[in-house]
Amino acid sequence: MNKAHLWHPFTQMKDYNGSDPLIIERGEGIMLYDVQGRAYYDGFSSVWLNVHGHNVPELNRAITEQLGRVAHSTLLGMANVPAIELAAKLAEIAPQGLTKVFFSDSGATGVEIALKMAFQYWHNRGRSGKTSFITMKDAYHGDTIGAVSVGAIPLYHEIFRPMLFPAHIVPYPLTYRHPGGPAGAMESTLAALRTLLETRADEIAALIVEPIVQGASGIIVMPPGCLSRIASLCRKYGVLLIADEVATGFGRTGAMFACDLESVSPDLMVVGKGLTGGYLPVAATLATGEVFDAFYADYEERRTFFHGHSFTGNPLGCAVALASLRLMEERGMVEGVRAKADLVARKLAPLAEYPHVGDVRQQGLMVGIELVRDKATHEPYDWEQRIGVLVSLRARELGMLTRPLGNVVVFIPPLASTEAELGAMTDILAAAIRDVTEGGWRS
Repeated sequence: MNKAHLWHPFTQMKDYNGSDPLIIERGEGIMLYDVQGRAYYDGFSSVWLNVHGHNVPELNRAITEQLGRVAHSTLLGMANVPAIELAAKLAEIAPQGLTKVFFSDSGATGVEIALKMAFQYWHNRGRSGKTSFITMKDAYHGDTIGAVSVGAIPLYHEIFRPMLFPAHIVPYPLTYRHPGGPAGAMESTLAALRTLLETRADEIAALIVEPIVQGASGIIVMPPGCLSRIASLCRKYGVLLIADEVATGFGRTGAMFACDLESVSPDLMVVGKGLTGGYLPVAATLATGEVFDAFYADYEERRTFFHGHSFTGNPLGCAVALASLRLMEERGMVEGVRAKADLVARKLAPLAEYPHVGDVRQQGLMVGIELVRDKATHEPYDWEQRIGVLVSLRARELGMLTRPLGNVVVFIPPLASTEAELGAMTDILAAAIRDVTEGGWRS
């Protein structure tokens, strides 16, 4: 039935249907079990979103208790208790000034909301000429039309270009491939942004950025200070700043939000993935009071934000999100990520000597390992060699699941992983890289 009916995302189904497919039956802690009973470490947090592990009693209980009250009630013109409580909690823990919360059901829809809010904000303020957006090279913000319009990964986005609105693109600071190193990469980004803002700020509504870590491009980590300087330029030239924290939020980078690492307070912030601990699809777009006030008017003025989703503020999702945030506080998980990140860095340090490991990039528990054909020249492997796919398949054979980004092998474990579990997973990762790039392993 799987091969006959299920169309998998980001998956070439011809390849998939010719393979031995992995079918997960259950989860326990940071382990997933397939229908044959084989166990695997969840080495990429089920696409970067698991926080506490699987089958967590406290999170299970939050859902079942809420289920005994009401499974869903709309937020269109009314409210529900978990949505109110979660909105208040998010406003409490978010960067300063983000006090208004608009719920949705995925990171992409949260980005759509942020883009539309930014666009209508300027319209409502009488600046209808500010209609365009700035994004960054190789950005990924989701797969809905607006999110794809501010996406800039050709493999994912180029085919849809005729459907999209154009966006200005500036470079994300990729240190590894910049001749000037971290300082040069940062200056290239800032110089391009400054030049664009000097000439086009009057027509630009907002800049959207993945703060500190650009995810789908290969876990690219900004040099220190870059995000805060981007924020300063946006303020100077009167352009809203949208922080896409869908992947980086909720402790993943070693702070509750990546913006916190440089004390940046954006005008709009999108969160998702880890919001519910990885349990249910809930996302949110947070806005400042200033943004909200541009929509707050008499009914006849038609300044209302006409946007919404059927399951916006779903009580089950909001209840488990509240339980997840409580667990994070009780267990000191954000502080724990910092110590665990140090352990992972030590464990992966020997990879720098591997002949085909070009770069190891890490922020908190987000790690990308770029594999190259030639270490001296940074020459990449050809796409057809599927080097990242092969390493992931070998890791699966050794007992850990992950998913590559081209030639970049990703390691993003659940935040609740113990030191012993992190040690076991990094050992598998190193062995898989060695077996494929040096031992000639093929599936």
